[in-house]
Amino acid sequence: MRRGVRILTGLTIAASVAAGVPATALGAENPYERGPDPTESSIEASRGPFSVSQTTVSRLSATGFGGGTIYYPTSTSEGTFGALAISPGFTATQSSISWMGPRLASQGFVVITIDTLSTLDQPDSRGDQLRAALTYLTQRSTVRTRIDASRLAVAGHSMGGGGSLEASADQPTLQAAIPIAPWNTQKSWSNLRVPTFIIGGESDSVAPVASHSIPFYTSIPASAEKAYMELDNASHFFPQTPNTTMAKYMISWLKRFVDNDTRYEQFLCPAPNDRDISDYRDTCPHS
Repeated sequence: MRRGVRILTGLTIAASVAAGVPATALGAENPYERGPDPTESSIEASRGPFSVSQTTVSRLSATGFGGGTIYYPTSTSEGTFGALAISPGFTATQSSISWMGPRLASQGFVVITIDTLSTLDQPDSRGDQLRAALTYLTQRSTVRTRIDASRLAVAGHSMGGGGSLEASADQPTLQAAIPIAPWNTQKSWSNLRVPTFIIGGESDSVAPVASHSIPFYTSIPASAEKAYMELDNASHFFPQTPNTTMAKYMISWLKRFVDNDTRYEQFLCPAPNDRDISDYRDTCPHS
């Protein structure tokens, strides 16, 4: 059953729309806009408009995290890209979330999926490792010249999702965070200022949404911009296989807040009505 809760604060586009300025005009002035105009089909596709290459980061060459894989748009004709680091969950390796790398990179982002120093690392350590991976990406990686270091984001599954909250609290200059089925013993994130999109599973028994995702979402100030999406009947492990609903809204959130691309706001406001979403809450102004 779908449950909807709306909290009104307003994304930055709202004032311009109210003033009669079309979103397309705003987008035309956005230097971070990448790729063609989006459609429902384009954000649901397994691959976006950019061809993607990848390179491996060995554990020996990494500092502060356990190595990983970088996925990046092959062409630089449109300029530099925002970047995203993604952490796996407790006992897992990057292979469990590797499908996200090329899918998100093909939409115009540089993405690193990381291995952690230990598969048993807790969320606070995973948060540090996500930030270390971003530092590696922007300062030492072979693709650093393709990245705009002012436009960075984090994401993660389970304890990696809890780690993305930790990273966002420690580095408020991040442009976006996407905790996925997040787990953390810390329930209050009232000091978080990064736009945060939490994705939970309705049937998650490892990190039940009632004691993890929803309290996390509720505690984040509305002024930070936030959304909570719950997938109908999804278990804790839904992020470990390709998931179109999860991917399309990750893309939209990253485009909206990392690229400041208002063309993607249409997929976030008003609330999505996909049949496999059981709950959606946000700070959308268009209720």
